[in-house]
Amino acid sequence: MLVDEIKKANVQAMKDKDAVARGIYSVILNKIMLETIKKREKGEELVDGDVSNILQKTIKELEDEKQNYAKVNNTEEVERISAQIEIASKYLPKMLTKEEIAGIINALEDKSIPAVMKHFKMNYNGKCDMRVVQEVLKGI
Repeated sequence: MLVDEIKKANVQAMKDKDAVARGIYSVILNKIMLETIKKREKGEELVDGDVSNILQKTIKELEDEKQNYAKVNNTEEVERISAQIEIASKYLPKMLTKEEIAGIINALEDKSIPAVMKHFKMNYNGKCDMRVVQEVLKGI
């Protein structure tokens, strides 16, 4: 599972005394633990799609933070955050392209917006951006 890979990488970062990697792994693992607790309350299990969503949100937050540091010319922090984004991005699955999304939508019997969105959320969670799915669906 993806969580196990991240935990192993965190341990390795501790052994290597890599503060930058250690920082991002700590943030990701904390978010994963919070999501696990939320899922348990509902009687659900955490899956790789949930971890991918956490990674995507974390990367987006880091990008915003990086832009703010760039505005004030803090190049040291920008470089640190860029390294953290690169580390977190390694664990993201390959995202579906617009062509692949269109092929999946065309194969579905019910092409209504709610049905298509539910299908992608259930089967491709974390492997596609839902905004792109909606965009492709409107183009069909």
